[in-house]
Amino acid sequence: MRFQLLGPLSVTDGADAVVLPPSKPTILLAVLLLHANSVVSVEHLQRAVWGEARPATAKAALQTCVLRLRRLLPRHGVTETPIEAVPGGYRITAEPRTLDLLGFRAAVRHAAASAHAPETELSTLKEGLSLWQGPLLANVRSDTLHRDEVPRLAEERLRAVERACDLELALGRCGEALAELWAVTRAHPGHERFHEQLMEALYRTGRQAEALAEYRRVKQYLREELGVDPSPTLRRLELAILRGEELAPAPPAGTGGRGRPPAGPMIRVHREAAGRGAAGGEPSEGNATATRSPAAPAAALAAAPPPPAALTARPADRRPAPAAATSEPPGTPAVPSFTGRAAEVGTMVERLARYAEHGGEPPLILLCGAPGIGKSALARHVAQLVRAGYPGGPLLLPMTDPDGAPREPADAAAALAAGLRERGERAARERTLLILDDVADAAQVRPLLPAGAGGAAVVTSRMGLAGLVATHGGRVHRLSVFDEDESYRLLCAVLGAERVEAEPEAAGRLADVCGHHPLALRIMTARLLTRPGLRLADAAEWLAGDPLGRLSLADSPGMSVPEVFGGALGRLDPRLAEAFLRLGSLPGAAFRAADGAPALGMTGAEAEAVLERLADAGLLEEGPPGPYRMHPLLHRYARAAATRTRPTEKV
Repeated sequence: MRFQLLGPLSVTDGADAVVLPPSKPTILLAVLLLHANSVVSVEHLQRAVWGEARPATAKAALQTCVLRLRRLLPRHGVTETPIEAVPGGYRITAEPRTLDLLGFRAAVRHAAASAHAPETELSTLKEGLSLWQGPLLANVRSDTLHRDEVPRLAEERLRAVERACDLELALGRCGEALAELWAVTRAHPGHERFHEQLMEALYRTGRQAEALAEYRRVKQYLREELGVDPSPTLRRLELAILRGEELAPAPPAGTGGRGRPPAGPMIRVHREAAGRGAAGGEPSEGNATATRSPAAPAAALAAAPPPPAALTARPADRRPAPAAATSEPPGTPAVPSFTGRAAEVGTMVERLARYAEHGGEPPLILLCGAPGIGKSALARHVAQLVRAGYPGGPLLLPMTDPDGAPREPADAAAALAAGLRERGERAARERTLLILDDVADAAQVRPLLPAGAGGAAVVTSRMGLAGLVATHGGRVHRLSVFDEDESYRLLCAVLGAERVEAEPEAAGRLADVCGHHPLALRIMTARLLTRPGLRLADAAEWLAGDPLGRLSLADSPGMSVPEVFGGALGRLDPRLAEAFLRLGSLPGAAFRAADGAPALGMTGAEAEAVLERLADAGLLEEGPPGPYRMHPLLHRYARAAATRTRPTEKV
């Protein structure tokens, strides 16, 4: 048995975990585990459980809590971790194998002792960081603990993340560092060192504009929120990037404590000698050293969120995403490590850039396809590539509310108007690229087109929206899954080429088990990034045991293949959704209308009409004159869900 403190307080036994319900015994257990192997005074326990307003009978009530806790733990299989009453208080005994907090601290100590071997130090640190499972003590209702203990624990994690990113940059693994840095800079916008690391990683991977945009973002945040300017280190780094100077990685074992490298990147300056035809002199090196800026107070939510995937993710924007159309400062990375879709990207960029330069008929581009196929990611990526031609910037308007319900056309129009007003009168006259994201039907879109002064619009939808194309024209791109090369390049971009090229066959098997589905691949790469010691072959074998059930992230419910598929199905007419589930009973993922008719209880003509509607909803591919095809993951989902659904009337 093992206690987990680095997330909701829970008890685990292998793969099974029991999250303890909020209660006073749960608070008591949390306090004891936070000070495991030490005596916790009665007064401290009373303050944590009842706060400052302790009852007159607090001493007796505490004894009752201890008794309840002693009875509770054996029900969850905990028998080897007794709660001892000792003079002055209580104590619980634990070790790294039975308490994740001790395991994390042991990993940090072992990593520091391995500073002479950067690869080992990094691997050990990431092993410790993988123990963090979500919001700290979310089920422990104690203001005292959340005020005094949670920020301290969160700071321990931030120091470990900072060190791990230092090592990745020093080892030249900038692509791997980016995934973590996108998350922590957005979760902790006042932590300047993370912004330094992110700027360095972006610049060293050839993304100079994005690195400079990151500087502008943190500068704006510091001035507006804290009333201060960026640190001298950040300013020197910005200047080096503007000059195009080379940032060489700092040596893994440096002058910092316990073998830490210096806080800032090494800047190698190449200067050409004055005079025509003069040869460049030897490069000179300067260390852009810095004192670490104080971090902002650590938030209770210590587990960092996934990397940003939307143009709307602004550190200073406190409003819910769907409230209005929102735009971003230049250079915002829409999707870190974006790969694939070369043909679609080329066509979209050429069309949007041509309109921006020469005018003419405002372009309308429709991106449609199955849920999780990458429509929004492609739209945001292209928007960044053509931003120079659209001074008003990409304007993103979500067409679905957070609960999954389609927005009413009038509400969407009001949100768009509010977004345009927010940008100011002059900016509103500038050319703008409107992104209408996750459209449910053509009726939502028509009142918003043409898209104001800019005119250009990109629409993403799971539906084909043929009626919109018929009335407004436009170019349609129906996205399918990645091919083998695109999947391999995505794995390399996210996990690092070195790790993937060490197991090329296993990488291919992993992509096959994911069905080359972009969302599935993103979920698996996120898992692998948090488990740097896990072989790709082992990951592929594990995933093959239950591909559908294991393609999810515990700390991010939205990053789940079953959740995304279920949400798409929930937006269909219930009878149409039921027809889709019935198709899961077919033996293969490719079939014709005549094959599906018996399962649907329909004639061939009726079945074809239903299959056409499912294809239009992105749940089937191809169709007449060839067979309809259902993606293997969708087929698994339909087959599994059908066992929990009883048939009703025909569509």
